[in-house]
Amino acid sequence: MGYYDQHDQSKQSKKKNRRGIIFPGLIGLLLGAFLIMVAVPSLSRNLTPELEEARSGQRELIPEPGVAENAEVRNVAVNVVSGVTEAVDAVAEAVVGVINLQQSSFWDNEGGEASAEGEAGTGSGVIYKKENGKAYVVTNFHVIEGANQVELSLIDGTRVPAEVLGVDPWTDLAVLEMEDELVTKVAAFGNSDNVRTGEPVIAIGNPLGLQFSGSVTQGIISGTDRSIPVDINRDGTFDWHADVMQTDAAINPGNSGGALINIQGKLIGINSMKIAQQEVEGIGLAIPANSVIPIINDLEHYGEVRRPYFGVSIGSLADVSSYHWKETLKLPDEVQAGVYVTEVASNSPAAQVGLQEYDVIVELDGEPIRDVIELRKHLYNEKEIGESMEVTFFRGKEVNTVTVRLNNE
Repeated sequence: MGYYDQHDQSKQSKKKNRRGIIFPGLIGLLLGAFLIMVAVPSLSRNLTPELEEARSGQRELIPEPGVAENAEVRNVAVNVVSGVTEAVDAVAEAVVGVINLQQSSFWDNEGGEASAEGEAGTGSGVIYKKENGKAYVVTNFHVIEGANQVELSLIDGTRVPAEVLGVDPWTDLAVLEMEDELVTKVAAFGNSDNVRTGEPVIAIGNPLGLQFSGSVTQGIISGTDRSIPVDINRDGTFDWHADVMQTDAAINPGNSGGALINIQGKLIGINSMKIAQQEVEGIGLAIPANSVIPIINDLEHYGEVRRPYFGVSIGSLADVSSYHWKETLKLPDEVQAGVYVTEVASNSPAAQVGLQEYDVIVELDGEPIRDVIELRKHLYNEKEIGESMEVTFFRGKEVNTVTVRLNNE
């Protein structure tokens, strides 16, 4: 066999191979075309209106990233009711705005002096009782201090007059009375002795005035037993230590007198003050409910808090110079702290047992008394009207002990 025979045989073999490749490929192409003709009408019938518009050129369809075009879309209902919202619902309508109205003088057009009643400040209050057609509101004394008249702003903005039944500057509490026809809810007191550090709490009130009435803030109890010095008569000297709870729930001017509640919607405190310093954040203070209840009961019934009466005016030895310790009071060296008497009221319990000016009290009922605040706390917090109290005092270098029977001034 020659070269050309071999070459011809090779060319014939290649043609056969090409026919073997072409025919199956042609069959596959025809089969694919047939499947497309069958499938496309079915797909067209199932297009969504958006896809139909996109196909027809009426609308450009841009699928959302990460979402399949055939994904099912459903409306989802979110339940926003929680323990917090339920607690707020239980108390919110019982929290009111307290408006302090005072007389102000001005010159009228004729050159004469005239006066008008205007808002001197606003705070918050809590309706805690309804009885015999009246509703009773607890607020802070400093909210209504100096008021000629007080009005209350209810949750719907209605303003009604209120009468001041009683105030107590020592605990910074006051009780107001109003007609109860528009009152829809009353706050229930909880047991503040059971409050724990870290427990969630909610503050409700009117920060910065009635514009933000009914504001709700949330936090925790940061401390359950805080003692804060208070200058009641604003003379620059601390007169009292307020026993309060600490919270980081936002409390701002206007929140005073508002509600501090637990997650069960119980009133566990009355918001009273905050530490307002540039470097301090999140220290709000509230009067515990268990301290509030006996005070407001007295204010309701007597217009004042009935406390044991001792009958002395006093000062702390720490405020006396060392010269007067030696020359005026004539105290022995062992006396390091105590309370000196500046005046004894006539016919008072102190006068009846012979206490005199410049006597220095160092113990009550065997407990050391180092300053005025400790004496007042022992007298007001640990004694009742009609009880006896043992008083140990120095008159010069001589120590004496007498028993005083306390009464109500």
